[in-house]
Amino acid sequence: MTTRTCPCGLPRPYDACCGRFHTGAAAAPTAELLMRSRYSAFVRGDAGYLLRTWHPRTRPGRLDFDPRMRWTGLEILDSTEGSAFHDRGTVTFRASYRGGSLHERSRFERVAGAWVYVDGDFPEARD
Repeated sequence: MTTRTCPCGLPRPYDACCGRFHTGAAAAPTAELLMRSRYSAFVRGDAGYLLRTWHPRTRPGRLDFDPRMRWTGLEILDSTEGSAFHDRGTVTFRASYRGGSLHERSRFERVAGAWVYVDGDFPEARD
């Protein structure tokens, strides 16, 4: 069992947080938790999980990770819908890495009852 804090930023051990989604022991119940688990999968290099949780109509054939990329933190900026009562949702986040950050508004949908990532756009920086 891993007792290390989950990379997604929630104050829980990895196994009790995103790890249970990565192993298939549980499914993310909200779009935000799916987004957090996908960030953790990027941190851990888990291409299988990322592809399994990508919408079939937008899923790439494969993922290549940059071995020099070091993710350093996740900040959820906003989320709309995406609960157990919705079929769609969005999550806006900032994922930091050594040397910069990625700001994205991600779209999620349910497929066969499970949340999946559809696509995202990059909001313009506001000064």
